[in-house]
Amino acid sequence: MGTSRSTCEIFVCGIVCLLTFCVTEISPSTDTEKPAVTGSKNVNRNSDLTIMKLGSAKRCPGLYCGYVGNGECGACPRGYQPNSQSECIECNSTPSFYDCLYLGFMALLSLALNWFFIDYKTRGKRSVVVLHVSALIESVLAALLTLILSDPIGPLTIRSCQANYLSDWYTLFYNPSPNYTTTLHCTQEIVYPLYTMVMVYYAFSLVFLMAIRPIVSYKLVDGRGTKSIYAALYFLPILIVVHAVFAGLLYYAFPFIVVVVSVITSAIHLSCMDEQNMKSLFINSFTNGRNATILIGHWILHAYGVIAITKLEDPSFHATLIALVPFPAIFYILTVRFSNPDNLEKV
Repeated sequence: MGTSRSTCEIFVCGIVCLLTFCVTEISPSTDTEKPAVTGSKNVNRNSDLTIMKLGSAKRCPGLYCGYVGNGECGACPRGYQPNSQSECIECNSTPSFYDCLYLGFMALLSLALNWFFIDYKTRGKRSVVVLHVSALIESVLAALLTLILSDPIGPLTIRSCQANYLSDWYTLFYNPSPNYTTTLHCTQEIVYPLYTMVMVYYAFSLVFLMAIRPIVSYKLVDGRGTKSIYAALYFLPILIVVHAVFAGLLYYAFPFIVVVVSVITSAIHLSCMDEQNMKSLFINSFTNGRNATILIGHWILHAYGVIAITKLEDPSFHATLIALVPFPAIFYILTVRFSNPDNLEKV
């Protein structure tokens, strides 16, 4: 028994030594990673965060960390974007056609909501027109001031960084953790200035709303329109929060949102007319000034969405699609006799 036990122990020890040798030979050398002294652990940790004489083969950790000169890895300055070698490069390009359409959409969104609440909450044709003009002036002034204060300050032009991925809008969620010991904060506006510019525009819209609309309401329309002012004081901060959270999703989805919403709201508008027959709908839609304005406004928004989807990359073909913009409204009018719920009893 003693001999067998000794033989087993020798066999087990041999297996353990063989496995240890194999693991040592196969695994990569870690001599440079293990600290020789206790204090060198902090040196190795800081070496992940600091760049000394960066060469072309060295990069910062994470997707959006960069460096300026021989500095440390971190967030690039505002208006800069890290390149493939993690060097922060100043953005000098102009916004693309799609970027301009996105900024226009965010501006039109607040204006459309202003006009909706003015029309919905205000009585009197003259009062509605005056308040509509006031809301338009407020939006134009806010847009002009936003453009003037954007870099470069003064001219009505802006420089921008290119947005390539959805993650570019949410750099907060891509802060790297080298060695899983500390977090390197590289949160920045990669899509400069598409993110902050919209918020600045909404802030100026609030300022001009409170500065102009109350005076117009009490001096020109006998105090009407106060409810639309209160509504704007609610939905403008809501728009700021929505943009802060969903800006990236809106950037890629807004063309489809515009097309779908314009079709739905156009159908709702037509369904709210008193006479639901083909002849009356045609007459009321184009002879009534209010109805014609609303319908044409929906067509303009629908065309805006079509242009944003196609980007007019093939102008000769994509421009013809705009001719189909009135089709949903015409289809509703032509088929209203079949969709009227009163006719269900006759089937």
